[in-house]
Amino acid sequence: MPKCLKEIAQVQVGYSFRSRMEVCAGGVSVVQMKDLTSDDVVDCRELQRVNVGEVKDSQILLRGDLVFRSRGMDMSPALMVDEPGEAIVLAAPLYRVRVNSSLEVLPAYLNWYLHQDEAQAYLASRIKGTAQKMVSKNSLEGLPVDLPDLPTQQAIVDMAALLQRELTLLEALSERRRALISTQLMQLAKEDS
Repeated sequence: MPKCLKEIAQVQVGYSFRSRMEVCAGGVSVVQMKDLTSDDVVDCRELQRVNVGEVKDSQILLRGDLVFRSRGMDMSPALMVDEPGEAIVLAAPLYRVRVNSSLEVLPAYLNWYLHQDEAQAYLASRIKGTAQKMVSKNSLEGLPVDLPDLPTQQAIVDMAALLQRELTLLEALSERRRALISTQLMQLAKEDS
């Protein structure tokens, strides 16, 4: 039986800056929308540092946290795969999703689940706004999540990773094949002229 996301994870909105973020060398690193990669990973290599005053422990990103895009056309999460090594906060309107217990749900499984058509359809049905599409925190927290046992979750994550690797290899193979055939066709065209 599915559980609501709020039963298995905490959802927290990112730090709300009251004014424009002022970059400062000694500040805290901040994850913004631009830091989420196309392969749904948080890229921490070029984070801006800003002065945010006092940061609560609950606002600091940890390994395994999911960063959810609450606005825009892409409502998929990104996974914090590495230990940040320093205090990193999340900027609003992003949501941080942190599993309550890794003995109940694997962060990688939850990340996979949130990308699935069923979860995306649920979220799409709860989008608000016309010009600026957004999913509310309550809507995200109400998402039903199917929770198999941990070994099954791990098997799903592993199989999904293998599928992604296969698709990447097939794409690379297809591109090389296209280049090879194009080169051969061009050589054929030059021979006959």
